[in-house]
Amino acid sequence: MSGYRLERGGLINREKRLGFTFDGKPYQGLEGDTLASALMANGVRLMARSFKYHRPRGVLTAGSAEPNALVELREGGRREANTRMTMIELYEGLVAKSQNRWPSLYFDVSAINQLASPILVAGFYYKTFMWPKAFWEKLYEPVIRRAAGLGQATYERDPDRYEKSYAHCDVLVIGGGPTGLMAAATAARSGSRVLLADEGAMFGGSLLGETEEIDATSGVEWAQEVTAELASLPEVTLLPRTTVFGWYDDNVFGAVERVADHKLMPGPYEPRQRYWRIHAKRAILAAGAEERPLVFGGNDRPGVMLASAVRSYVNRHAAAPGRTGVVFTNNDSGYRTARDLRAKGVRIAAIFDSRKEASAPDAAGVEVMTGAVITHVAGSLGVTSVSFNRGRGEEQIDCDFVAMSGGFNPNVHLACHRGQSPIWNDALQAFVPPETGSPLVAAGAAGGSMLLSECLKEGALAGAQAANDTGFHCKALAVPLTRDDRYAIAPLWWVKESRSKAFVDFQNDVTAKDIPLTAQEGYRHVELAKRYTTLGMATDGGRTSNINGAGILAGATGRSMAEVGTTTYRPYFTPVSFGAFAGPFAAKHFQPVRRTPVHEWAEEQGAVFVETGLWMRSSWFPRPGETDWLESVTREVKATRESAGICDVSTLGKIDIQGADAAELLNRVYCNGWNTLEVGKARYGLMLREDGIVFDDGTTSRLSEDHFFMTTTTANAARVMSHLEFCHQALWPDLDVQYVSVTEQWAQMAVAGPNARRCLQKITDAELNDRTFPYMAAREVTVLGHVPARLFRISFSGEHAYELSVPADYGNLVARALMHAGAEFNITPYGVEALSVMRIEKGHVAGSELNGTTTAADLGLGRMMSTKKDYVGRMMAQRPGLTRPDREVVVGIRPANKTDRLYSGAHILTKGDAPSLENDQGYVSSVAFSPMLDMWIGLALCKRGRERHGETVQLFDGLRDMHIEAELCEPVHFDKENKRLHA
Repeated sequence: MSGYRLERGGLINREKRLGFTFDGKPYQGLEGDTLASALMANGVRLMARSFKYHRPRGVLTAGSAEPNALVELREGGRREANTRMTMIELYEGLVAKSQNRWPSLYFDVSAINQLASPILVAGFYYKTFMWPKAFWEKLYEPVIRRAAGLGQATYERDPDRYEKSYAHCDVLVIGGGPTGLMAAATAARSGSRVLLADEGAMFGGSLLGETEEIDATSGVEWAQEVTAELASLPEVTLLPRTTVFGWYDDNVFGAVERVADHKLMPGPYEPRQRYWRIHAKRAILAAGAEERPLVFGGNDRPGVMLASAVRSYVNRHAAAPGRTGVVFTNNDSGYRTARDLRAKGVRIAAIFDSRKEASAPDAAGVEVMTGAVITHVAGSLGVTSVSFNRGRGEEQIDCDFVAMSGGFNPNVHLACHRGQSPIWNDALQAFVPPETGSPLVAAGAAGGSMLLSECLKEGALAGAQAANDTGFHCKALAVPLTRDDRYAIAPLWWVKESRSKAFVDFQNDVTAKDIPLTAQEGYRHVELAKRYTTLGMATDGGRTSNINGAGILAGATGRSMAEVGTTTYRPYFTPVSFGAFAGPFAAKHFQPVRRTPVHEWAEEQGAVFVETGLWMRSSWFPRPGETDWLESVTREVKATRESAGICDVSTLGKIDIQGADAAELLNRVYCNGWNTLEVGKARYGLMLREDGIVFDDGTTSRLSEDHFFMTTTTANAARVMSHLEFCHQALWPDLDVQYVSVTEQWAQMAVAGPNARRCLQKITDAELNDRTFPYMAAREVTVLGHVPARLFRISFSGEHAYELSVPADYGNLVARALMHAGAEFNITPYGVEALSVMRIEKGHVAGSELNGTTTAADLGLGRMMSTKKDYVGRMMAQRPGLTRPDREVVVGIRPANKTDRLYSGAHILTKGDAPSLENDQGYVSSVAFSPMLDMWIGLALCKRGRERHGETVQLFDGLRDMHIEAELCEPVHFDKENKRLHA
């Protein structure tokens, strides 16, 4: 043995050395190592500090349940905290840093917390931080926030890519150990589509770390042969480095594939990780079982490890955990560890078997002490000796590592993700999966079968049954011959005679004594005990601690394990990065960009675009010589009001509604009436939520007796559609009506101004005058001689205006034609900023006023609420709180000094009042500079606003330190008689 690297064996490439650093110190490992095994081979035992006491901790496991050995991996934007050393495949240039320590891992100042351990018991924060009350904000909260968390996240942008993928298969096999390989091979030979996923880099599972023989060959070789066969079959998909983290309705599984986590950085066009959504007809849970620790004094010291983990390190990675060790077990698994260590040349001083009458398996010549328990582990930063008791008083033995085995827990998590609870098995002293039916079947160790022969047999049967269930003819494969070790166990939840702290949750420093105290204080339910102690709330999700905790709680409360039960199992089986969930949808790809059918025309006109939801809307159209957006917007408003303007309003929601009961549906969702609307007419509609608050507004046109065309606000388009679907399907399914969103099927343009009619008349065959096409008319027309269109004489600007809808493919063509037709009238493109200015000048409410808190009466639209019919929100709108006279209602507002600027969000105060919540009278909701009035104007929501027109108030804006006087007035600032609208 060179250092702690064994001379022979292991699934490592001794010809390829890899350089890496840990806490700035350079080391070398071998290809096939994990970071944990590489450090172990270099003699490093101290790898981390615990959360609360900052106790020294080393590696505990060899898999994904690791609670101790967590590091910050990589640097810069790729830095990630709380990465498990046991799952990090070693690569050249790896950079890792320990966390939750200062100034260094070997000298951590916060370890002084251990001196306060007598008061840092279960629930101490609930008891301590309640008084004195004044200390919370100035002392307790700042200290807790500084102490919270383990590693540190990066503030830099993640440079890597992530992907999402969908998979459909007949049979999903979860776990690539002996059970999973047997199940996948059986199902695959029938021709069914098989997907095999395993969290490891190699398929084989427990066989990779054991010395099993299958059909006279090593378990590793058998796994490699089966994997090669599966890889050769066209209907089989192999997903190594893939964790299936959740089971959802309709047999959908979530999984994350670590595509390039084992590299310094991903290759070109290669994702870092890939999120999988797997739709499986049948699934086999072959995730195996995980060993659990024993709870005894000093069981958290670096060098105290799970027995199966020790076997994995020596057999798979050829890395010894120390020179001389002891085994502490309550089951037969510990003896296998002793045999494997002896075979590798590692000395085992003794086997401590807590069972008094154990029928001991072959111990390979190691001394076995039955009825013996470890009571204390000596050493500061590593194990130096253990104290034990076998009924003769305390004795001591020198060693530098401990291999412990408290039994095995089947990985039942996925089977419980849809609400069912696991079942206690007395023979195994563990919980086994519930019966979930044929969509998901547990097999092998995941189902509670601990012998290799049983795992292979159950895998073959499960694979055949799953293939047959999906329509393929399949027989179970012949089960290969194996050599089974006996598995028997006697429960040991806590060595009560321990003379030092015995830990249940290693990461959160929950001790065995915390749990009886929790029960004594009334938190006897396992869910309450979890939260009171933080047991099982570490990054391992309680996989190494929950069952021991439940066993101690059972003893403390006089109940059985079946009565205590478990906490609720929820996704995720292991942590999943936010990057995997986001996939490619980041930065500009966060959501798809929607461009209107008139986008090209707007670009040609030099539009500056603004993101409105998912839409790119033209905001304003700068011209040469204009210095800022306000100058451009002012020009656009003046040009439109003086002659003609064109605006892209395609982003408005558009819903086509047809059917014999179409009018009745509108009558029930709008608060005003619709049965009397004439064909060829449009009407402004106001929609309420069920609680009586205004939901949305817009115009709806009747194109024929049973055909309506609804427009909604841009922001609420999808919500209004969902509302219609709910109302029809859940409230009034008897209505004969159909509806479909057609927002993207129509390009829509507003043409406004005194010359709007003249511009439109040049491109349409319809006769446009006040008699043939009066205000609020809505007709199907033809433009440019052949393009079908819909024309509506409606206005949001207060000008004589129209909205023209044409099929989306014709949007740019028609917009260009309108510009050509209006050239003699100096027609001007205007954007949403100019549109907003004109709507505020006219006192039209929009999103800032329809903010989810206002009623129709607040908005000055109370007369639209019909008293002759029922509709959504009618009764709730009559609640006293929504009709009280001091509500904030819409008013106009102007600065007392015309040179002052208004800002939205400014609070309204009675003149002379000091700014305070008690004196707050409302706020300014919308502001604009009005070119027509040559001053800033706005709309506001003000208490009893309609009674206060003409009153001078003061505006307060704390963010801008603004104090000005303003006048409340009518909402309509310009053309109050609507002469321009009907001109």
